[in-house]
Order: sequence, then C-alpha cells, then structure tokens
Amino acid sequence: MRVLGINALFHDPAAALVMDGRIVAAAEEERFSRRKHGKRPIPFSAWELPELSARWCLEQAGLTPAELDAVAYSYDPELARPADQLGLNDPWDHLRQEYARRAPEFLAEALPGLDPAKVRFVPHHVAHAASAGQASPYPDCAVLVLDGRGECGSHLAGRYANRELAVLGTQSLPDSLGLFYEELTQHLGFLRSSDEFKVMALASYGRPRFLERLREYIHLDGEGGFRARPVPWSSLVPPRAADAPWMQDHADAAASAQACLEEVLLGLAGWLHERTGEETLTLAGGVALNCVANTRLYREGPFRRVWVQPAAGDAGTALGAALHVAHQKETVEAMPTAALGRGWSDDELRAWLERAAVPYEEPADIADTVAEELARDGIVAWFQGRSEYGPRALGHRSLLAHPGHVGNLERLNAVKGREEFRPVAPMVLAERAAELFDGPLPSPYMLFVHDVAAAWRDRIPAVVHVDGTARIQTVERDAEPLVARMIDGFERRTGLPVVVNTSLNTAGRPMVDDPRDALECFGSSPVDLLVLGPFAVRRKGMFA
Repeated sequence: MRVLGINALFHDPAAALVMDGRIVAAAEEERFSRRKHGKRPIPFSAWELPELSARWCLEQAGLTPAELDAVAYSYDPELARPADQLGLNDPWDHLRQEYARRAPEFLAEALPGLDPAKVRFVPHHVAHAASAGQASPYPDCAVLVLDGRGECGSHLAGRYANRELAVLGTQSLPDSLGLFYEELTQHLGFLRSSDEFKVMALASYGRPRFLERLREYIHLDGEGGFRARPVPWSSLVPPRAADAPWMQDHADAAASAQACLEEVLLGLAGWLHERTGEETLTLAGGVALNCVANTRLYREGPFRRVWVQPAAGDAGTALGAALHVAHQKETVEAMPTAALGRGWSDDELRAWLERAAVPYEEPADIADTVAEELARDGIVAWFQGRSEYGPRALGHRSLLAHPGHVGNLERLNAVKGREEFRPVAPMVLAERAAELFDGPLPSPYMLFVHDVAAAWRDRIPAVVHVDGTARIQTVERDAEPLVARMIDGFERRTGLPVVVNTSLNTAGRPMVDDPRDALECFGSSPVDLLVLGPFAVRRKGMFA
C-alpha cells in the first residue's frame, strides 16, 4: 500500500510517504520553502499545502500522484465544532474548517492526477498517537499526546497492542496545556506557537515562586484529564517586549509554568499506567518536545521506558496519519531513523561546489579533517547524508564546535544570532555516554536532558547549562560511522569524547537542507569550515 501523509492545517506543514508498511520519506515544508515553520498557524493560511515536500516524497519513490492508494490528512473536520462552542476566541476558525473540508479538492489540484476520493481524514490526535505508538520500536506501549489543539481536544491517552490503538481518555478544549504554554511564550515577548523552547530554556534561570498561583488554573481533574484555564499573566509579571531584556520575574514565571506542566504530566502518566500496566510510554504532540518535562517523566514517572517521536510537533502528524491508514491494510514497521529527508550523492555535491565556483578540497578522511579543525577551536558546518525529520539537528545538518572552551556557547549564539541564555548540545558516542551523563540512555533524538557528571562539568563547559544539565545526543557507531570517526579523532587530539552539536541555521531561518542553503549560510556566518559530504571548503580559502 502506498500512502502519502499530509499535515497542513495549523503549522509545520509536512509530508511523509509509507510504502508496503515501511517509512520511505518524511520532510517538513519549511526545508523547501525556507519559511520558518512553513507558515503561521492562522486560519487565513490553512489552505496552504506542503506541495514541495509532498512532490519530493513522491519523487523519492518514483511515484506519481495517480499511483497512490491513499492520502492521509491529519485532521478530521467532521469532528470539529465552532470555536465559540469550544470556549476559544478564534472568530475566523470557521474559515480553517472550510479549508479542511475542501482539502481533497486542494490536494488534487496541487498533485495533478490524484483522485480526491483517495483522501482520508485522520483525527489530529490519532495521527499524533500513531507517530509515537506505531513508529516506536515497541508494538505494545502506552501513548500520551498533548498539544495546543486538535479538532475539539488537546489531549489523548491510549494504549497500543500490536500497533492497534485503544483510546482511553481525551481532554476537551478549551483546557489545553499547549495553549497554556503558548500564552506565556507570547507574554514573555517570544513568538507564539514557535518559541516555546525558549521559555523552557529561560526557566532554568528562575525559581517557581508563582507555582501555587498557577495551580489554581492548571491542575489534574482526577479522572485522567486536567483543567487548564487562562492565566492572568499580567497580574504575576509584566509583559516583556520582544526587543527588551528579560528580567528575573520573567525567568521565575517560566520556571513556575515549567514546574506546573511537569506536575500535570506526571499525574496523567500515573493515571495511564494504572490502566495499561505497560512498561513503555510513547509521547507525541508539541508538548512532547519539552525535553525537561520528558526527563522528569522518565525519572519520576511509573514507566520503565519513555520514547518520544523526534518530530513530535504537528509535522509528525504527516507520518502518523500515513502509518495509521497503512496499518488498516498491512503491518507497519517502526521508524528506523530520523534521517528521512533529502540527500545528495558525492557527484551531486561536487557539482554544486563547481557551480558555486568556490575553492574546495577532498581530504583522504573528512572525519579526521573535521576533528583537526575542531581541536584547533574552529567552527564547522557539517552537511552529511539525508536531512533530519523534526526540529533537532542530529549529525546531518549541524554546527560543530569544541566543548572545552566556555566562550564557545556565546560564540555559537552570536554566529546564529540567538539569545544568550540558549544552550547548545553535546554529541557523544553511546558507548561513552554513561561516563559523562546521567539520564535516559540511549538518547539518539536529543529529547531529554541529562545531569552532567561533576568530574566533567569543567572539562566541557560549553555544553553545560546553567542548571548543570545538558540535552545530549548519543551516537551509535553502526548507525553513524562517519560521525563516530570524527568524535574519535577529536578525542585523540583533546581527550574529550564530546563535540558541540547545534542546528545548522541562523535565528529565524529553517535548518539548512540542501547544498545551496549550506553555501549561503557559510557565506554569511563566521564559520571556519564547511563540509559537504567528502568535500571541505575553508573560509580562508573562500575569502582569501
């Protein structure tokens, strides 16, 4: 069965292709259009489809739209109700619903040859759930979905048995943990439905002194759900303008919201475990990108394992919708990797470099060349293999640096144009991780935080957050032999088995995806070495 998954209605439009139960391709539209998050999540943009990523998915498999058996759209307008009935202040939501109802026509126009009758609507939270429960390595598991909103809810709790979903609980709008966090994001001067991760990072600089007040508005209901009503944030802390410095009150508000969120998540996980008895909890929905909360679920929750979909936000519903529809006809396989996007052959990369007329070299061992540059404290733009699905750079579209110099955090944030409180991540071989970090292992998708061992905090200060933690990525030798050789080479030169890894992009722009993006980013940023596959471009050579 050939199923194309589509996420389009709210934000992070994406496409994914499942063939014969196997995930073939998945990519976010922003990587093609170069518009961060693809579009803003407003009703007037709901008609926009991930046309570029959808066409690429089909090209990757050599398919035409007419050859598809189904298109799975990750929203079911039949389940929706008017916004005012849901308690939401969204006067144009009816426009969004109309666009959703007409999605089959729009898709047939965007993908000529597609029969609109092949479009299947998949409930939004069911698509999220499938992106976790059906994509994870665990056919039998509990699943928890939390986000801003779907058709008429914000939460799903369920159980997968042999990849078949049983829904055990839901939460109706307007109660929403995702909207709660979004509202604070906006109050703190960040971009709503985009910058929630900045609130999580800022929380480490504060203390939860408003927690008792927040519990009046955000709390469990004792029946597997919760109450999350609008918080009068201005009565707690003054709003922050986008260009104003943050104050301690802002950090304290972030810390309070984070603590409140974690409390409710622990309660929901406890309720779900009592009803399933499963050892594994899988997570999806935008809230599941909160790696601090994920770690608390792992440490204090009742489940032995916690697995998080690397594209846990709405982009992941394209994959989940495709898996859900495919599973109705055939057995579906687990997600093998997050590297499901575009890639280029060495010959194609060479052609890009020749076309750009930049001086380049082809070292005998590119991994060793990069290790040498990092040991000299150079910053490396690393472009290898297929791009990652989801918001994390996982060693395919990364900026790499030396972790042993504390100034490299400020240096990288300056290169990227980011806030000074934003952390960068350590990349470490899975076999060495337990020596340096305490937390869920392995951690291949950078979705948990780990305590850094006291003996290592002064040795790798660039990757240690203010609270003594780090959001690590573990690397398996068999899966990423080139990255493993690079880390080995760096350790031989420095004694450090860790390199800094952050996404290859600058603030406000999507992650680099194709060679042109990489060359443009390199040309506009103070990066010392650009690596495209086996080729290296040095700043000194390019701008001599």
